[in-house]
Amino acid sequence: MTSKVVRILVAAVFCLSLFALAQTTPASNAASSPAAVPNAPSATPAPVATGTKVGTINIELAISASNEGQRDLGNLSKKLEPKQAELKTASEEIDGLKKQLSTQGDKMSDEAKGTLVKQIEAKQKAFDRSMQDAREEAQSQQGEIMQRILGKMAPVIMKYAADNGYGVLLDTSQPWPQGAVITISQTMDITQQVVEAYNVKSGVPAPPPTAAGGARPAAGGAKPAATAPATKPATAPATKPATTTPPKQ
Repeated sequence: MTSKVVRILVAAVFCLSLFALAQTTPASNAASSPAAVPNAPSATPAPVATGTKVGTINIELAISASNEGQRDLGNLSKKLEPKQAELKTASEEIDGLKKQLSTQGDKMSDEAKGTLVKQIEAKQKAFDRSMQDAREEAQSQQGEIMQRILGKMAPVIMKYAADNGYGVLLDTSQPWPQGAVITISQTMDITQQVVEAYNVKSGVPAPPPTAAGGARPAAGGAKPAATAPATKPATAPATKPATTTPPKQ
């Protein structure tokens, strides 16, 4: 998931034992922190990977490209649409007031101009606060969805890796230098295979095509923006009004 989207996934490099541990996490921990993968009880022994192959997987993309991920993240996007519309309206109102100040300010009395400046400042402050709250709420809900799916996808990854002789998997969700993987070969990537296997296990049908006829995200290509499947959860209008406050008299 920008956007400074919430990072709920594993570190860039991890071993197969982590996958098995993820499924043992109590459900109450799933939404505790959108920035961390569920922690397994310390008493649970980590299984030993017996394969010798090294592979890569984009965990973030695998979650968002799965049928369940597309469905649930898409529903979240729709749920947040009213807030997006509200923020867009507020943004446009502030832009209108700033334009009024820019075009008519020199013709206004000092009192009228000062009142308009204060109005813009107050609305801008309220807008910034509302947008931050909306962003945090959206990220929190997105994190909960992705953590939940990760917990169910982990054993699928583990099984696929074991069945196909993998001893180590590298997570490529974070591009280098944020992540540890500098370059990879597509022949090493198992993201698409995991998505297909998880779709079968989950039983969630493929979502219908978007109204615009857009294609569903492909698990073998580049990471989708903000980690969301078809659309990014709506947390703010496309453009935020400039935060520069007009000079006071």
